[in-house]
Amino acid sequence: MKSFMLPDLGEGLQEAEIVAWHVGEGDHVVADQPLLSVETDKAVVEIPSPQSGRIARLHATPGAILPIGAALVDFDEGGEDRGAIVGELVRETPRPRAPGGQRRAIRAAPAVRRRAEELGVDLAAVVATGPEGTVSRADVEKAAELRPGGAEPLRGVRRAMARNMARAHAVVVPATVNDEADIGAWGRDSDVTTRLVRAIGTACAAEPALNAHLVDEGENRVLHRSVDLGIAMDTQEGLFVPVLHDVASRSREDLRRGLERMKEAVRTRIVPREELVGATITLSNFGMFGGRHAQLVVLPPQVAILGAGRLREDVRVQDGAIRVTRLLPLSLTFDHRAVMGGEAARFMAAVIADLEQPG
Repeated sequence: MKSFMLPDLGEGLQEAEIVAWHVGEGDHVVADQPLLSVETDKAVVEIPSPQSGRIARLHATPGAILPIGAALVDFDEGGEDRGAIVGELVRETPRPRAPGGQRRAIRAAPAVRRRAEELGVDLAAVVATGPEGTVSRADVEKAAELRPGGAEPLRGVRRAMARNMARAHAVVVPATVNDEADIGAWGRDSDVTTRLVRAIGTACAAEPALNAHLVDEGENRVLHRSVDLGIAMDTQEGLFVPVLHDVASRSREDLRRGLERMKEAVRTRIVPREELVGATITLSNFGMFGGRHAQLVVLPPQVAILGAGRLREDVRVQDGAIRVTRLLPLSLTFDHRAVMGGEAARFMAAVIADLEQPG
């Protein structure tokens, strides 16, 4: 037997959760064929086979959380290796065995299977009430409620988010500055998120202290030349923060295209690794859901996060005349260990100055 261990997935990740196996015991596989999918605090990642051979044993089931270096599969080195697979490779979710040892098919949509994994519910134990014995989302959630205690385990991105928030609360000394930008001069084609991204790039040039990492337990600071912006994106699975790199040197149209690609990547959960790491500062456009101002969470080693609230119409006095305009609420939360109040205020002023330009 030759064992294959869970490989190092980079960025200091220490563990991963098995989402699904794409092979079964006794199957012949070829090198680089997908063996399984795992979920980290960053994304769902496919792990390919390191060799061709026959799978003798799978060491864990979907839902299991394994540390880096744990055994995944055993290859039978003594068995015949046909070196090729006849027919098309089909990724099939393993079906549980019914009484008597025969496999029982479970009819459930992919979204329902995913919800079952989130809640830690065994689909084989769910009473199906849908058409032709199909398991519905309601069936899965009812099964979760009927478990002792009714607690829902945190999985994948939500579990990672909980840990990151606890770590941030333990070390960051947060302070928040609130203000608002008058965007009445914007054109019709102006996109709020794209304008915010550009404004942050401009403000980081004016006040580099906020485009920084605090390292060595807060004893040292690294100022970054490139503005690599983490953009908080809300999903049912949890909060994703993909990274738009080098935003200060990119055109508005390039930024807009990058944001659209990023949204699609998060929606499909197929996010390139380079777009999940390396953020130097973060943007949260929470106003698309509601709220005006917020004290946001700075995720170390970063030292700042800018939030944008819900747009609203209001009146302003300019040159003695009253006019109706649109206002964009802004909240800047920063780690006061690394950023002084004056630096934060100047950064906010630079953001507002850029946002209030026409166009």
